[in-house]
Amino acid sequence: MSRAVPLAPLPHGYPFRFVDAILIEKNADFSQGRVSVQVTGNGRASMGESWTSPLLLAEAIAQAALLLEGGDADLGRSGFLAGLDALELVRAPRPGESLEIDVRLAARFGSMVKFEGHVHCAGETLARGAVLVRKAAAPESAGAA
Repeated sequence: MSRAVPLAPLPHGYPFRFVDAILIEKNADFSQGRVSVQVTGNGRASMGESWTSPLLLAEAIAQAALLLEGGDADLGRSGFLAGLDALELVRAPRPGESLEIDVRLAARFGSMVKFEGHVHCAGETLARGAVLVRKAAAPESAGAA
């Protein structure tokens, strides 16, 4: 069951927001989760017959992970995509395609988090690999000593 994603949970907006809906919520250990991306011809990422760069799929994986984690926009604004690992880009998506991105938490070390993602469309792999995200420290509560 998919649910629409309100704009507030992600720090991304047009033209740099790719994720549209959560298809499968993350499970307890975040070994699975799935989101959808609708590729439109009028999106700034497209501007032609396909996305301007398949590297944007790495950003889509990072956005999917942030959304599945809960989509804290303020925390998301203070973190950033820090690296790519074993990223295989097969092709850029084309307008009209409905993509699905499967994401899982692969590792965590301090403020660095590694998410593995698989971007596919109608059974065809478009990209797979891992993104490294540097997460900001959570704000301390006012009563903490």
